[in-house]
Amino acid sequence: MATLTPSKIVCVGRNYVAHAKELGNDVPKEPLIFLKPPSSLIRSGESIRLPTVSKRVEYEGEIGVVLGARLHKASGDEALRAVAGIVAANDVTARDLQKSDSQWTRAKGFDTFCAVGDVGKPPADLASLSVTTRVNGEVRQQGRGTEMVFDIPTVLVYISAVMTLEPGDLVLTGTPEGVGTLAPGDVVEVEIAGVSRVSNPVTSD
Repeated sequence: MATLTPSKIVCVGRNYVAHAKELGNDVPKEPLIFLKPPSSLIRSGESIRLPTVSKRVEYEGEIGVVLGARLHKASGDEALRAVAGIVAANDVTARDLQKSDSQWTRAKGFDTFCAVGDVGKPPADLASLSVTTRVNGEVRQQGRGTEMVFDIPTVLVYISAVMTLEPGDLVLTGTPEGVGTLAPGDVVEVEIAGVSRVSNPVTSD
């Protein structure tokens, strides 16, 4: 599998009702999008490094979508056809910085804050995808595509109306409830059943 080198990483926030509620937030009326820099990418086995400026770094297991075609103001059918791969992803977040800053760039953008597994083949029904997060072997999160507020084609259509998505770009589709803190020595794993898996040790920066 070739190295995943997206020109951009576009993420969707609060795309599961229970996760929005667990952080005390309302469910958005339209997809809430933000960016992570490509420099945050790491692969399975590489260390997630906890920055010293944050006292609360959390995991967020997600279903990642890899684009295989250019999307610009796409229709739903065009968006669906552009999904070239599915990848397990961990949208690592400095939660205290997310709350203190007026936007999320710093909280989401540290080096090592986007862990991804190998890219797997997308199923015919994207809503059938499921994601599970484990910390030290203990299940912490479980979610399904059917539970998303905005499904994958809807998310891609929305993003493509704002910015052109290029082949190889990565879209993270939101995290289910159960987010929690990471500490040095932990091992965090995100798995999309039958498709992709990423596992990373956690260290101090």
